[in-house]
Amino acid sequence: MNNYPKISVIIPVYNTEKYLSKCLESVINQTLKDIEIIVINDGSTDSSQNIIDLYTSKDDRIISIIKENGGLSDARNMGIDNSNGNYLAFIDSDDYIDEYMLENMYNLSQKHQSEIVLCDLVKVNEKGEEFRDLPQSPQLADKIILKDDFTIFGEMSCFACNKIFKKSLFNKHRFKKGIHFEDIELIPKLVLDSTVLSKINQPFYKYFERQDSITKSHTKRGLDMFLAVNEVSNYFKNSVYINSKTDLKRFQIFQGYYSYLAYVAYVKDKSLKKNMLFALSEFLFSNSINKKEIINYKRFNNNYLMSLPNKKKIFYLLAQIDINILNII
Repeated sequence: MNNYPKISVIIPVYNTEKYLSKCLESVINQTLKDIEIIVINDGSTDSSQNIIDLYTSKDDRIISIIKENGGLSDARNMGIDNSNGNYLAFIDSDDYIDEYMLENMYNLSQKHQSEIVLCDLVKVNEKGEEFRDLPQSPQLADKIILKDDFTIFGEMSCFACNKIFKKSLFNKHRFKKGIHFEDIELIPKLVLDSTVLSKINQPFYKYFERQDSITKSHTKRGLDMFLAVNEVSNYFKNSVYINSKTDLKRFQIFQGYYSYLAYVAYVKDKSLKKNMLFALSEFLFSNSINKKEIINYKRFNNNYLMSLPNKKKIFYLLAQIDINILNII
């Protein structure tokens, strides 16, 4: 295995010419040099490929792949299929990473023999200003033996981008094509196939939030959340962690209620929003999740609802009222 790169960095690209150079610069300048960088142009119609070609000519660690547009999952899967690294990392082409990210995460994976290593994220704006930290279970130790403590499963943000994964985890897995929440459908399954996780409480991953992504209209694709959560729930039933049912329910509450409603909040069509709330009501009923469990849900050892800003707190409580009304109807 020594002939293979330590990490294959997979970067899907679709029309991100404005941000791509910053992303690639952050990857080629990593302090960990023993990496390969697989850039998949997923049918871009802008000048993204010109930028990729420029960097390919400067750094022989970069592998350029051009394909017809097939979506994020399809591009990532092509990167996996063409990777040679012992570990895999997935970077979105409009984001960027701290120069020490891959070295620190790889070293931690070797120290603890962990299949997955994760770090914190921080949101950045168009000016490159950091404005919101996204911590990942800061209360837990840097080495998590899952059979001893499965807490992280019920509170982890299911980003692919802030983690490195042992490649063998993908022997029987790929990102599901054609759904909206592909990370939520896959990442928990990889956790369920793992024994040791490691984490670094540093915001190494710079998650760029575009203004148009906040204000754009959300659609019925938000219903894919339930598909993702149900897929994970079914996979959980055949895992070695089958007895950790409390953490499964915490996962269902965090993703299927709180994360789902965060999406529904931006649905503008009133009729669609009502239908999506009705689907939420059905999800809660089918998974035997009650209002008390939702209100008492804890994340990072703190009550999640009470830790939210008042505006969000009120929204989640009002949503519960709407769901109750739908149940009466």
